[in-house]
Amino acid sequence: MASLLIKNISQLITCDDADRVLQKVDILCEDGFIKTIAPAIEGEADELLDATGMLCYPGLINTHHHLYQIFSRNLPQVQNMELFDWLKTLYEIWKNLDSDVIRLSSMTGMGQLMKHGCTTVFDHHYVFPHGSGDLLGAQKAAADALGVRLYMSRGSMDLSVKDGGLPPDSVVQTVDEIMADSMAAIEKYHDTSYGAMCRVALAPCSPFSVSAELLRQSAILARQYGVRLHTHLCETKDEENFMLEREGCRPLAYMERLGWVGSDVWYAHGIHFNEEELRLLAATQTGVAHCPISNMKLSSGIARIPEMLELDVPVGLAVDGSASNDGNSLLEELRVAYLLHRLNSSKAAPTGYDILKMATRGSARLLGRDDIGQIAVGKCADMFFIDENRLELVGADYDVKSVLGTVGVRGAVDYTIVHGRVTVQDGRLVQVDEGKLAYEANDKCRAYLSM
Repeated sequence: MASLLIKNISQLITCDDADRVLQKVDILCEDGFIKTIAPAIEGEADELLDATGMLCYPGLINTHHHLYQIFSRNLPQVQNMELFDWLKTLYEIWKNLDSDVIRLSSMTGMGQLMKHGCTTVFDHHYVFPHGSGDLLGAQKAAADALGVRLYMSRGSMDLSVKDGGLPPDSVVQTVDEIMADSMAAIEKYHDTSYGAMCRVALAPCSPFSVSAELLRQSAILARQYGVRLHTHLCETKDEENFMLEREGCRPLAYMERLGWVGSDVWYAHGIHFNEEELRLLAATQTGVAHCPISNMKLSSGIARIPEMLELDVPVGLAVDGSASNDGNSLLEELRVAYLLHRLNSSKAAPTGYDILKMATRGSARLLGRDDIGQIAVGKCADMFFIDENRLELVGADYDVKSVLGTVGVRGAVDYTIVHGRVTVQDGRLVQVDEGKLAYEANDKCRAYLSM
């Protein structure tokens, strides 16, 4: 029985059902779960962590990413493009993906996320070039090496340019191929147990790059296996106009008729929903992954998050792909989300603590998990720590529930713990050599971009 005793936590922001902040407490973790939270816990553990002077938060949960895009970020040729042109340009790079690119980009991106307090990563991978190898296996190996909790997806595309879609022929597959591989991925990687370190969702890319049949069959298969469904939706006005012209209806109406609403479905972005559609999302408990920085970089718009929260639409926070964000920090996303909605919605905007809850409890809800997203007895021991005596936090500790949104934290956190294991210590990854990883990843990135 592996155990970790965390002593002398200055302030523990639990994000539990009572929104408690506890002072001067210890946490005892056993076999990846929280066993006890109390002052001055007695006894011994396999590992001891002294958290004197530390703020402790639940691990952040990223609900939408494209980790492979780490190797195509900050490229000058796409800096001022909007979504459709941006995608068509980058597909010419992404068609050269292989398992080594996936392994190293995943380790790079997930490592950066962990250094900024993220403990669970959902990745939406939908580019499977012909002959590219075992891409999901490479990503799972990367997560295992880092010690992060992974929610992977078997994404898909079956409409290439010749079919009216955006990607080239070499990265699309037939519906039969996709369904067979989706079943194999679920059976191999999806762990239904409480505290699972790996789960799988089915995630066709978007309604403008997949057929109605692929969406329909994915929904049927997902419900047969009891896994969740995810896709991009209502990200841009271009998408809305595309669907109106091709299908004669708005994107959400199209998805609804194909079985894509319900508490097992969440969409990335969800910027351009109207009021009636927001009510439908609330009534069906269909969720939205909010990606504020990506939405701003691609000039896509501002999601109606205050209205969603008011209606109890499930909402989580996300970084999105690194080529449309250029960073990998949910802490940065958290503060930008707070400031963006203050600017756009004034008094109706969510508070700093509301945004923290979005990135923890809200994100866990999107992923259908009640074992993560809060610090409470019986939950997974996923958390991160920040020294409250940092110079940049002087005078900022009067509202520790909101400070990550209002003031923000630059740089790495002090500790990240995933399932009771210290994975970041003193701001550095514990289980991998960061310098070696950066060198190997840069070398691979240069070779990939030169193809």
